Amino acid sequence: MSQPNLNQLEKLASQIRRDIVRMVHACQSGHPGGSLGCADYFVALYFHILKRNPGFSMDGTGEDIFFLSNGHISPVWYATLARAGYFDEKELATFRQLNSRLQGHPATHEGLPGIRVASGSLGQGLSVAIGAAQAKKLNNDNSLVYVLMGDGEQQEGQVWEAAMYAPHHKVDNLIATIDYNGQQIDGPVKDIMDLRDLKAKWEAFGWEVLEFNGNNMKEVVAGLERAKTFTGRGKPVVNLMRTEMGYGVDFMMHSHKWHGVAPNDEQLEKALAQLEETLGDY
Repeated sequence: MSQPNLNQLEKLASQIRRDIVRMVHACQSGHPGGSLGCADYFVALYFHILKRNPGFSMDGTGEDIFFLSNGHISPVWYATLARAGYFDEKELATFRQLNSRLQGHPATHEGLPGIRVASGSLGQGLSVAIGAAQAKKLNNDNSLVYVLMGDGEQQEGQVWEAAMYAPHHKVDNLIATIDYNGQQIDGPVKDIMDLRDLKAKWEAFGWEVLEFNGNNMKEVVAGLERAKTFTGRGKPVVNLMRTEMGYGVDFMMHSHKWHGVAPNDEQLEKALAQLEETLGDY
């Protein structure tokens, strides 16, 4: 299968945004805001960046692996995994339903392909990713480990323990990304607990810090490609990815309101009218 071009990646992102709002609407539960904002990142990652095997193995030997730390944005991950062929797209209709493999926060005991660790208890994903990256080094596996965190999640102490650990141990096969949308469940991040100069903080901890616009597919692809060029140099890499919560749906943007609120029937129709159907709805 040939690699999608930029236009095809953008069309994939549009379809996945449609999947997200439909999934959350159907069960009247979930987190559409951050999911919509990160759609371009997930599409770029799974359809352009990751060196991944056609099948799925928990250990991920010989392939790049990804961990989602801010597990509440599971809708975008599930939709991406389904569109990438990890499981049937029709299963997206079971999101947050009883006995579904697509729980509100990703879990492992249902055996959903693509999920290697339960997440959603914020602050833990970076530690897991560092462990996986070190395991790859011990096994002489030259593939990379990726992890996505939220910006509100940077208020967790465990993040900074991990941030101190990785440079000390030269975990340079790790590319972390922070969804820097400035919003969290209770309001703007700067009002809840101001992160101040996040770039300076990560640099002070010994990381290579890069920045890009997470809602421009061309910049996302270029930003992630650039991050790969800094691996193997003795330092871990972190991307500060600027996004807009609710991106693609005008009434969901510019506020924390849609962090964890499901659209009603009328709002769903308004949202779908703004998102092009490019692959066919599940």
